[in-house]
Amino acid sequence: MNFFTLLAILLGFSFYSLFIDNGLVVVQALHKIYPELQSLEKGNDTTEIKQLHRTGFHFQPHRHWMNDPNGPMYFKGIYHLFYQYNPEGAVWGNIVWAHSISRDLINWKSLKPALSPSKPFDINGCWSGSATVLPGFKPVILYTGIDSQNRQVQNYAIPANLFDPHLTEWVKPDNNPIVDPGTEVNSSAFRDPSTAWLSFNGHWNTIIGSRSEQTGMAYLYTSKDFLNWTKVEQPLHSVPNTGMWECPDFYPVSHFGRFGVDTSVTGNWVKHVLKVSLEMTRYEYYTVGKYYPMTDKYVPDNTSADGWSGLRYDYGNFYASKSFYDPMKKRRVLWGWANESDSVQDDVSKGWAGIQAIPRTVWLDPNGKQLLQWPVMELNRLRRKRVMMIHQKLVKGQNVEIKGITAAQADVEVIFSFSSLDKAEAFDPSWVDAQAVCSQLGSTAQGGVGPFGLLTLASENLEEFTPVFFRIFKGETNETNHVVLMCSDARSSSLKDGLYKPTFAGFVDIDLSSKKLPLRSLIDHSVIESFGGGGKTCITSRVYPTKAVFEDAHLHVFNNGTESITVEYLSAWSMRSAWVN
Repeated sequence: MNFFTLLAILLGFSFYSLFIDNGLVVVQALHKIYPELQSLEKGNDTTEIKQLHRTGFHFQPHRHWMNDPNGPMYFKGIYHLFYQYNPEGAVWGNIVWAHSISRDLINWKSLKPALSPSKPFDINGCWSGSATVLPGFKPVILYTGIDSQNRQVQNYAIPANLFDPHLTEWVKPDNNPIVDPGTEVNSSAFRDPSTAWLSFNGHWNTIIGSRSEQTGMAYLYTSKDFLNWTKVEQPLHSVPNTGMWECPDFYPVSHFGRFGVDTSVTGNWVKHVLKVSLEMTRYEYYTVGKYYPMTDKYVPDNTSADGWSGLRYDYGNFYASKSFYDPMKKRRVLWGWANESDSVQDDVSKGWAGIQAIPRTVWLDPNGKQLLQWPVMELNRLRRKRVMMIHQKLVKGQNVEIKGITAAQADVEVIFSFSSLDKAEAFDPSWVDAQAVCSQLGSTAQGGVGPFGLLTLASENLEEFTPVFFRIFKGETNETNHVVLMCSDARSSSLKDGLYKPTFAGFVDIDLSSKKLPLRSLIDHSVIESFGGGGKTCITSRVYPTKAVFEDAHLHVFNNGTESITVEYLSAWSMRSAWVN
């Protein structure tokens, strides 16, 4: 068994395989089905659901498999979340559009599935898509169906009763599919229609992810009536050597402030964001740029790298995301799927797989070059017991435990400060891959300014811990230009063998003139979502400790750099569990 075969086994997620491309390990989605591991009887709910590692305040169904969030939307006072779900087992397969509703984005009630395979145009699968609310408060779902010829086609569904605020019943009209790949488009790589937007000429537009050989692209389709769609000659955007683009998302962001804008807004006072989920890497990338509605083209800014080296929503376990505009609170909200990092057999044994990351508000950084992300404000309602730390100095090699809260289910906000950056190490300009730098240096190797941060989900004697930390380097150009590395390192997260325990990392584009660096981490049993630099860099990690569980989990602040670090301010809250039925 060679290394890559072993790695493929360790990566035993429910639909992953590996291949080698010019020395790069590439993770590829296969939508692999494991019928021998699924519940054989439809509706079988007798499997014992194991509570170890289940989250307390992240969204996940009571049992079975979940993946992509589909078409989140706000309608008549209620938030709707649709998501890919297997009602028959804890692995991918038998996918339906599950449907849950909420009034606060945190506490949820499940309804019957909105869509299930039933017609010739979706008999082999109801895959991802989006929701659009048409004028007159008329919601429409666009989704990819796998038809009787195993082609990926685009369909629509409408509510059976618009007066039902829960939108319990959905109808799939017989004039589907409304978008057919025809002979020009690869029918096996043609999926995930985006939320539609209304153009200046009164036409509706949507994009659909695809590829032509290894050129990833977002095909653009336009319609006068939302029923008859025509492919625009050129895609909205494409990039060579990026492979299949899944779950594309395209939306405007205001130049100023945190408020969001409707998906159809255009003008000089907004920029546009194009996000794609790359099947080849299993990461998401986005660019900020200019949309030209007269020519139906999108051009990324020259500050946005367009491809594998570009910006990410999240530098960890976060995929297939979808955003929506919330007209009630005038914000854009982002959902993303955090899949499991244990084996398929582990998922079947525990009876569930997949969670949704906490919904995030997104807006344009004042520098205009990237997005900022922050957990929705409603999450704060779950905060309970609070402990604080102020002006705690950490010398080299010191860590201090944060006591008095439930460390396995917590929300931690901390501001680190330092009196000087003179001891910062030189940054090697060849370090273009933050994840590789984090893997090389880690959290325990002594540095100049850092590593410093949090030890989350730590066991009493630190046999297990997941560090979330920063390390600061002197930039190449001059001594006042610094590079900030942020890491979430799962290598020491569990004593259990056979887990995927990666280092995740990203660089933080932040001004250090204040000599302060903020961090927020949401800790929830098997997930750690971290927001560095006020939401500039986000990392989600899935971990499965064996000792640091429930009341035996601990939380520390630490510093392994020669420069002393001060915990300027820290607030940590125990978090109440959300209600998810």
